[in-house]
Amino acid sequence: MPAVASFQQRIQRLRLPLVPLLPAIVVAIGAFTAIVAGFLGLAHLRSMSDGIAQDRADVLASTLAARIRTTDGTDQPMVIRRAARRSGAEILLLTHDGISRMDDNDAGLDTPQLLQVLIEGRGEVITRIGRAKYAARPIGPPFQNLALVVFVSAPAQPEGATSLIRSLLVVTALLLGVAVFVAFVFVRELRGDVDFVRSEIDRMAEPDAAPTGRPIRVRMTDQVGVLTHAFNLLVDRFAAAERAYQLDLDHAASLDRDRAAFLGVLSHELRTPLNAILGFTDVLLSEVDGPLDADTRENLEHVRASGSHLRGLIDDILELSALESGQLRLSRNRVDLRAVADDVMREASARIGSKNIALHVEGPSPAYAYVDERRMWQILSNLVSNAIKFTTSGDVRINIALELGQIHISVSDTGPGIDAEDREAIFDEFRQVGPLTARAKGTGLGLFIARRLVTMHGGTIMVESEVGQGSCFHIRLPAWSVDTGGFDGFDVVTTGLLPVANAGESQ
Repeated sequence: MPAVASFQQRIQRLRLPLVPLLPAIVVAIGAFTAIVAGFLGLAHLRSMSDGIAQDRADVLASTLAARIRTTDGTDQPMVIRRAARRSGAEILLLTHDGISRMDDNDAGLDTPQLLQVLIEGRGEVITRIGRAKYAARPIGPPFQNLALVVFVSAPAQPEGATSLIRSLLVVTALLLGVAVFVAFVFVRELRGDVDFVRSEIDRMAEPDAAPTGRPIRVRMTDQVGVLTHAFNLLVDRFAAAERAYQLDLDHAASLDRDRAAFLGVLSHELRTPLNAILGFTDVLLSEVDGPLDADTRENLEHVRASGSHLRGLIDDILELSALESGQLRLSRNRVDLRAVADDVMREASARIGSKNIALHVEGPSPAYAYVDERRMWQILSNLVSNAIKFTTSGDVRINIALELGQIHISVSDTGPGIDAEDREAIFDEFRQVGPLTARAKGTGLGLFIARRLVTMHGGTIMVESEVGQGSCFHIRLPAWSVDTGGFDGFDVVTTGLLPVANAGESQ
């Protein structure tokens, strides 16, 4: 059952169970959401913290600039240092060309950087205290050439970040716990429904289970329920088709029995007068009632040939019927294939007539095999008969050999050969091919029956042929070796067919 095998292979590929998979997906999505929310929250806190630091720098710069404006020039550095200690900020007093009036403090910035700070007035810069927000304010009269710059440290970790992360972790854990629980319950119920449907399908798909058409109980109304309902409809259609097929099969079996009975009666009714005709013809040809003139003998020969041909047609049709109905049985025994081949050639020599054909048999003698003697004679006789029929002059040869654990029988001729496109068609029933078809009488069943008989023996048959160079039919049968003795005191090794289990065979 290819469909069942494919389904089982797909199950093997999907070994990851659904029950932990969906909660794991929920956890992954929740964790990702929490990380994104934490990142955005920290970014917002950082922005707020930077804003507070910038506002503080602006306030300090404005307030201190107003105070410095009213302070004597010699006291200004002291006031600035005191304000820096109290505020924790870094404060510079600069000239308009970026020169610090405080020799012990330049915030770690060079003159071009300080000029840039004065030009921008506020912003962010890296100083000795790290990342800092600054604000620059001119002192004003009477110190028009001076400006005050205040650097306020921007914290590396925003205030409230730890609290935010802790709260976010707690909320995320609670939400994920609830989500995982809900997902687990949902998936468990879904898995139960799916497993129920699958178990029912597996039961119906068992090789020995008969398709009863019993529907699967629908336990849910979601997509699984819809799928189950659709499967039930499919099962109903399949069961109906199975019943129709069984009825057709019973009808065909009945017709086959009727045909077999009809052919049996027809065979008897045809063979009885035909045997009488052939018998009387042989009696007349034996001249028991007196000598025959040439014309009378020729006419009687035509009668006997036509009768023999008709009997062959009847035999072929009966053989075909037995093969198709499975009624043909093999009766295997230890058979000398060389003796069978010799007998076939002796019988065939009478059909050569005026043709210049030489018959040859090659191979060991004896050559024992475990086969049905009558059917092997029938196979070889058909092949030799065809070879003689289509060969005008030359050789017809049977060769028997044991090759690589196989019994190889070849039947070759020097006839006209077979076209490449016809080499497979010759084994079809009711088919004859080749330029001599019109002159070769027959039903076109011989090779078809021969192939079926070879197959029943567990072997193969094939043809090699070239137009104008003759044909060679190869029969290969599985062989086995058995040491036997007792032939005139000599030990011989015999080869035979492997017994093949076949319902249409008796041994």
